[in-house]
Amino acid sequence: MIAGFGETRDGKIRTSSLEALSEARRKASDLGVASAAVLVGHGLEGLAAELSAYGAGKIICLDSPALASYSSQGYSRVLCDFVRDHSPAALFFAGSALGRDLAPRVAAGLGVGLASDCTRIEAKAGRLEFTRPIYAGKAFLSLALSSTPQVATLRPNVFPVLEAGGALAEVITKKVDIPDGVIKGRVVEVLKEPATEIDVTEAEVIISGGRGLKGPENFALLRELAALIPRSAVGASRSAVDSGWIGHQHQVGQTGKTVSPNLYVAVGISGAIQHLAGISSSKFIVAVNKDPEAPIFKVADYGIVGDLFEVIPRIKDELRKIMEK
Repeated sequence: MIAGFGETRDGKIRTSSLEALSEARRKASDLGVASAAVLVGHGLEGLAAELSAYGAGKIICLDSPALASYSSQGYSRVLCDFVRDHSPAALFFAGSALGRDLAPRVAAGLGVGLASDCTRIEAKAGRLEFTRPIYAGKAFLSLALSSTPQVATLRPNVFPVLEAGGALAEVITKKVDIPDGVIKGRVVEVLKEPATEIDVTEAEVIISGGRGLKGPENFALLRELAALIPRSAVGASRSAVDSGWIGHQHQVGQTGKTVSPNLYVAVGISGAIQHLAGISSSKFIVAVNKDPEAPIFKVADYGIVGDLFEVIPRIKDELRKIMEK
């Protein structure tokens, strides 16, 4: 069996998690084994029909009221128990903030290796070979894990979502007990972004701002531009986040979130190597910077040398003209 972890938020399966589940199904087919989806939380059986559409042969819900909110200790505990009970050959996680926190804990709890930030997985001689970028995306490393299960995180927006359809999968709900003392912290409150905000790891288009914006008030320019483009989100460089101009959840880069959108627009971002490491899998990169020697232009597919406060309004005007046609 190859299993994919179904990450949920607000009662919905996250898109990046559907990508991991779809890849689990494809690799299970390549190896001639079953596929499964694993849900952890409380009262998640209603998501079974949705996961069936993406090819999961079996859906296993690990249920406990104590797991209604994410807990790294609680989630890793029940997933390690799941692996010991079902012996999957591999376990895939989305490379989201939650996945990057949870997968290493599960791997450590099982005493196995971890392939992180994978952009390609191939089945060879009955085993899986993982490919991941290294050196800020300048090279790619292929590796095989000798331990079982093979645990991996998959970079979002890289693996296509499979809509298999067909009959509903078998749903198994297992009530799990969380011993006292396992969960050492308790979620008191969840502060949410406005409903219009899309997480940068889920967006197809990301418009990011850096120190060139000169202040937090100018991120409004990027939000206005993003509002004109479907499935878009606003990102930021580390310098903008460290300056307190925008929340950390928007940070893109090695110390923020790794993204793989169809289009990445870097506005007023010089292109430090840590930032480039987080955007190397973007399909197209457009850079707007008044410094023609900025490192961002070395990786950009298209570059605009100019004052962003003149360029962005003109781009907005052109987009509005297109929309009016």
